[in-house]
Amino acid sequence: MERSNKPLQSFTPPWSRIPSLCELTAAAGIDFDEFIQAIENQKSIEEMAQQFQVKTQTIESLQDYFERYGLSSVIGGD
Repeated sequence: MERSNKPLQSFTPPWSRIPSLCELTAAAGIDFDEFIQAIENQKSIEEMAQQFQVKTQTIESLQDYFERYGLSSVIGGD
């Protein structure tokens, strides 16, 4: 069987883009650096919700996102 030098055709882009944690905290009205500092200081969900004056569900969601994707969510590939 003869090999082709033709590149494989991809039907999806080699990257995906979902919002970064910085974008999500900004959308929630939370200072990104303060949020990271609160995580570093191991503040509870309730303490963080009170500090940032948001619902506990917002903090839970942001923390879950941080644990799953880290600070930035731009994923690349070749």
